[in-house]
Amino acid sequence: MLKQYRLRDYRFRLVCYVFAITIIGILVIGSAELSEQGQQILGMLLGTVAMIVLSLLDYTWVLKFYWLIYAFNLLLLLLVETPLGYENNGATRWLTFGGFRFQPSELCKLCLILFFARLFEKYKDMLNTWKILGLSALLFAAPALLVKEQPDLSTTISLCVIFLVLLFIGGLSWKIIGGVLAVGVPAAVIFISLIMQPDQQILDQYAWLRIMAWLNPTQYADNAYQQQNSIMAIGSGQLVGKGLNNNLVTSVKNGSFIAEPETDFIFAVAGEELGFIGCATIILLLALIVLECIQIGRRSREFSGTLICCGVAGYIGFQSFVNICVATGLMPNTGIPLPFVSYGLTSLVTLYMSIGFVLNVGLQPKKY
Repeated sequence: MLKQYRLRDYRFRLVCYVFAITIIGILVIGSAELSEQGQQILGMLLGTVAMIVLSLLDYTWVLKFYWLIYAFNLLLLLLVETPLGYENNGATRWLTFGGFRFQPSELCKLCLILFFARLFEKYKDMLNTWKILGLSALLFAAPALLVKEQPDLSTTISLCVIFLVLLFIGGLSWKIIGGVLAVGVPAAVIFISLIMQPDQQILDQYAWLRIMAWLNPTQYADNAYQQQNSIMAIGSGQLVGKGLNNNLVTSVKNGSFIAEPETDFIFAVAGEELGFIGCATIILLLALIVLECIQIGRRSREFSGTLICCGVAGYIGFQSFVNICVATGLMPNTGIPLPFVSYGLTSLVTLYMSIGFVLNVGLQPKKY
């Protein structure tokens, strides 16, 4: 469970990147919604403790309980449908224990990374057989469908991307990838043409409106205003921004033109108040964290360690890319938070736990 490690193998550089971007997030959240800043600081403290503990806990020992991790994950997602579930804005995504609120779908990302890291390592030589691929798809579908029914389409998409990254790193055959693309690309074109119809029944109404508002913000102004105001906010920051906690009447944030700016549109607040330099710093730190995870994964002694690191890199990289694209109007509004920056106690602690596992992989490198 615990091993003797060499201090020189501990990736303090990665820890510094994580702390730096979290502190930026705390400052921007305090400017967007001061009442939430204390919770984010608490999340950083709890996450740091979890990260340190997990970084010293042998990940290969943890992966021995991969079926228990999977079952625990399913149990939490099922409990959301019980009286313990908490509903907000028409979605039931949280569990409440006394005064504590917890979002199982965020922890689900890490649980699936750990589970499939061990499963794909165990069946590495059989991964391209239909038996293992079918089993993997079924095991993934169960939690993914539970998350979608909350409803939480954005997290479901994140889970799908994480699963595909793990499959690819696990050694999925290029023949299978080519076959999927040959079928998937035409299917995607047909899917897009179908959902463009006003009477479509494929997507939920809220998801359809988000896509239509992105394509035609003038016609669907009631659903496009957040994204359009986000673009204006980022542009108004220019090079150095208007400064944190400013009280300028020209501020998009101060005018409450973006609902809940501390979560999905935190990048807009950063752009307005920290300017291009602040936005570039956030993007650079996220990129460095992703690259560091990949580098640690390449040097992993065990194949499961490589899968964990690449899964975490895909998790952070995908969410960062999508969130920034949404804030800048390059993609429809998806509701995906910006890792380490957006407000969310469960999300932040889960990210720190993920980094903890990556750090432990780094403490057990290949012996050359």
